[in-house]
Amino acid sequence: MRPTIANYLGLGDTHLGCKEHERQALLKIKQDLIDDYGLLSSWSSNQDCCMWSGLRCSNQTGHVIMLNLNASSFRSWPLRGKLNPSLFELKYLTYLDVSFNDFNQSQIPEIIGSLSNLRHLDLYHANFGRNIPFQLGNLSNLQYLNLGWNNFNIPENIEWLPQLSSLEYLCMSTVNLSKVNNWLHVVNKLPYLTSLYLFSCNLPNIFSVPLVNSSTSLDGLDLSYNSLTSSSSVLEWLFNSNTSIVALDLSYNRFQGLIPDGFSKINSLAKLYFYKNEFEGGIPKSFGGMCNLKILSLSLNNLSGQLLEFFQNLTGCANHSIQSLNFDWNQIMGSLPDITMFPSLRILRLHSNHLKGIVPESLGKQSNLETLYLSNNSLEGVISEAHFSNLTKLKHLALPHTLVFNFSFDWVPPFQLDEISLGSCQLGPRFPTWLRTQKYYSWIDISNSGISDIISNSDWIFSRQVEYMNLSFNQISGQIPNLSLEFTSYPIIDLSSNKLEGGIPQFLFESAYLDVSKNMLSGPISALCEVQNGNLNFLVLSNNRLSGQIPDSCWMHLEGLQVLNLANNHFHGKIPSSVGFLHRIVSLDLDNNNFSGELPSSLNNCKELIFLNLGYNALVGQIPIWLGTSYPNLIILILRSNHFNGSVPIHLCHLEHLQVLDLALNQISGCIPKCLNNLSALTKKDSPDAAIIHSSLETIGIMEYVFSYIDHLFFMWKGKEHEYKNILGLLKSIDLSSNNLTGRIPGEVVELVGLVSLNLQETV
Repeated sequence: MRPTIANYLGLGDTHLGCKEHERQALLKIKQDLIDDYGLLSSWSSNQDCCMWSGLRCSNQTGHVIMLNLNASSFRSWPLRGKLNPSLFELKYLTYLDVSFNDFNQSQIPEIIGSLSNLRHLDLYHANFGRNIPFQLGNLSNLQYLNLGWNNFNIPENIEWLPQLSSLEYLCMSTVNLSKVNNWLHVVNKLPYLTSLYLFSCNLPNIFSVPLVNSSTSLDGLDLSYNSLTSSSSVLEWLFNSNTSIVALDLSYNRFQGLIPDGFSKINSLAKLYFYKNEFEGGIPKSFGGMCNLKILSLSLNNLSGQLLEFFQNLTGCANHSIQSLNFDWNQIMGSLPDITMFPSLRILRLHSNHLKGIVPESLGKQSNLETLYLSNNSLEGVISEAHFSNLTKLKHLALPHTLVFNFSFDWVPPFQLDEISLGSCQLGPRFPTWLRTQKYYSWIDISNSGISDIISNSDWIFSRQVEYMNLSFNQISGQIPNLSLEFTSYPIIDLSSNKLEGGIPQFLFESAYLDVSKNMLSGPISALCEVQNGNLNFLVLSNNRLSGQIPDSCWMHLEGLQVLNLANNHFHGKIPSSVGFLHRIVSLDLDNNNFSGELPSSLNNCKELIFLNLGYNALVGQIPIWLGTSYPNLIILILRSNHFNGSVPIHLCHLEHLQVLDLALNQISGCIPKCLNNLSALTKKDSPDAAIIHSSLETIGIMEYVFSYIDHLFFMWKGKEHEYKNILGLLKSIDLSSNNLTGRIPGEVVELVGLVSLNLQETV
């Protein structure tokens, strides 16, 4: 069992006040830390240090015994800087936690090894670097050590670990142990170790297995993300030496073939995670005798066979203990059996398999069920109220579009859902009335579900706690209600491809991802300028009827913006110079508006740009030299159909990743630069990726999801305009047509062997 703070702190009933030399040491520690958000604001020289935040003193001696600067526990931004060696003065510390801070890859102070009373040392995710000091081995009383998620050098050995003879919990996740072939021998010398976390440690596949039984009795073991294979020695060790493990995580490795029977030897197993491996076949029959098994996760493998056989192989005593089955993303076939054979089942995940047949009504008897994922299968037939009759605990629901829904108009479900995933299910033409009864959902996907209702009568659908909302590809009309709504987080909102009208209310701009493209929205976007949202990553407003000038103040407080698409609207006026504040932007699409004036020089601050489309506007002036020097990663550059003049800057030849250069329909004169052969991407026939995808990692609840935006453009090909999206990365083109260029076509053009299209019509 993981030690708690109470195990480390011996507290009495009186308060003696802190020791002066310890207070001075703490003030020196504070001097070396950059505290941007006042975590240490209570640390002042005229106060009793035992009252400072993050500190605890012994009521018996007055000595500081706990220092907790964990930024996440204070809900604070991280401290920065380094740990001052004055830490040595805190000789009576039993508990030290500086996790979730930023120590700028400085080394863990060797002096920590002299704090002989330490029982708990947490340095997790603190950006320490260089070598792990071997002096940590002096901490013989240490029970808890967490070194995970830092940036240490690759250690040659970890021979200091066995000296930690009292250690119960060890996390070295992301420490590269590829050179430590005897890591298992070292671990086996820790007699009290019960929890071992070696996530993403580059563990060697072949290592020596101790000849003697381990003195270690693990109950928690995480070896995920290590590329271990079936030939690895780890399975031999597990099956022969570790019969007491309760939780085992082997996810994100490369185990192949059938799932070994050997796992059933570990009678104590309660949690078994295999997801993202290469296992084939089904579940061994021996798993039915694993009487303590509660969680079995096998998603993202190559499992096949009949689902009924999977379930039958878990009957015995395991079916009475099983609480969670995760078989997402496999190749399992057959119909959905009666799952009442698993009376304790809380989670059933079968997303993206090859299931067919009807859903049995007995599903509605599964009173403990909290999560049901059946989406992306070919299940058929009617789903009715009977399927949910007793599912009072259901929180997460994902169903396939092949089912026919048959609910009475006034049906009130017995559950309150957190997650509603019914994309492509035929729910329309009205918003289902039963949805109105769901008050607490944070995730709703009813995209492409045949809804043609009016959204202005459905303001209930926008809730404070929503974190993901997808209503796209319906026929929803009306004006989005202008609600005084403050989201509890920064949600992902997709309302694209509907028939929405009117303006965009301010509350929608308080998102992390907002897509309202392909609607009939109109008016200015001045509400955007009232928002100070550094968490807005993607803003897609294209293909609407939005208009007006964009105030210069609009972009100053959106420093997190990565994608901005305003294409195919009616905006006019100059491009605001504040666009230069968008330092993280990778895709900027202002195509087909009426922007005028010269390009603002501040645009050269957007050095991460990959996609830049300013075509079909009224921009004037010469093409700036900085367009060729400020964007080392630029792939797409569209300046088509403007009023640019002057020559083609030779600096554009510095854009070695450029694949599409479109300067057509301008007033550009002079010669075609001879240096075009410096456009390296056009001298190669291959392309790195078919699509140009920009992704953002967002946390929803306790899970992390990757949300993406794919660049696209309309391209003239043989007199016809075609949209390129999923294969835009394969397009390689230069279009200089309809300008006033003179001179000869430079011979260097023949070196551009990757070109799919070269258009010089009405140019030379």
